[in-house]
Amino acid sequence: MDADALADSRRAEWERLDELTRARLDGEGVDELITRYRAASADLADLKTSVGTSPQSAYVSTILARARLRLTGATDNVLTQIARFFSDQLPAALYRVRWTTLAVAVVFVAIVVVVGAWISADPALVASLGPADLLQQYADESFTGYYTENPAAVFAGMVWTNNAWIAAQCVIFGVTGIWPIFAIVQNAMNLATAVATMAAHERLDIMILYLLPHGLLELTCIFVAAAAGLHVFWAWVAPGARTRAAALAATGRSLGTIAIGLIFALALAGLIEGFVTGWSLPWPVKIGIGVAALGIFLIYMLVVGGRAARRGESGDLTEYEAGTATLVAG
Repeated sequence: MDADALADSRRAEWERLDELTRARLDGEGVDELITRYRAASADLADLKTSVGTSPQSAYVSTILARARLRLTGATDNVLTQIARFFSDQLPAALYRVRWTTLAVAVVFVAIVVVVGAWISADPALVASLGPADLLQQYADESFTGYYTENPAAVFAGMVWTNNAWIAAQCVIFGVTGIWPIFAIVQNAMNLATAVATMAAHERLDIMILYLLPHGLLELTCIFVAAAAGLHVFWAWVAPGARTRAAALAATGRSLGTIAIGLIFALALAGLIEGFVTGWSLPWPVKIGIGVAALGIFLIYMLVVGGRAARRGESGDLTEYEAGTATLVAG
């Protein structure tokens, strides 16, 4: 085959294909693009078979590459993806679990209050927590000293990584239905025993002052993580019209964004715990910082998330990123 002759006879077709790769297309334009793409692919195969690599085949390959990109789509710019994650995907995912988060928070607080009051009201139960001198030392020194015994930056990093790992576990292992509940109950019981110890030694007011600045946001993040994990579990239990695998994949993708987003929220809580809670600032300022941090998070979750949800966002990937969904009846 004469490559020049083929190029002369097909150049107009190739140029039209090149034009379509740059144009805004309607339905007919897309059909024409597909038809001409197939024809140009056949031309390239003929050229490769007959003359191998040539200027003509390179020209057609370039046009076909642009056409293929137009047909299959391209991933967004990284900055665009990051912006969409924080403006749409993450707040929409947080908004989805708002009521479950509230339920988890109520259960957690109920456990802390009931168990803490029960233990602190019974001297025998308080004594079962440990030797009297160690409990006294905990109430007088160890509890408050915990927040200042390490450099602020080291302490902030330590609590951040620990809490981020707990949150990630709640989401990742949420499919079991057990792990989020275990994490919440375990943390509630630990806090309840601390409350009982401090209350028995008349230091509960000090404990509350030390917990509020960072604890408001930190505990809310843990509640959100547990709620997300329970949603993943429920998608497996009650998939609806979808298969369990499809329901679990979609819910896991959308709520997995929460595990990522909570890293940033818990980083803020860690900074407050490391640089605010244990240091010499007036208590109204410390608690005000904690309330402000929680307020920002709740506005992001409920207001920004509500707007994203009304735009149709669920926290999941786009169809191009996740793959076209399987159609189901009903």
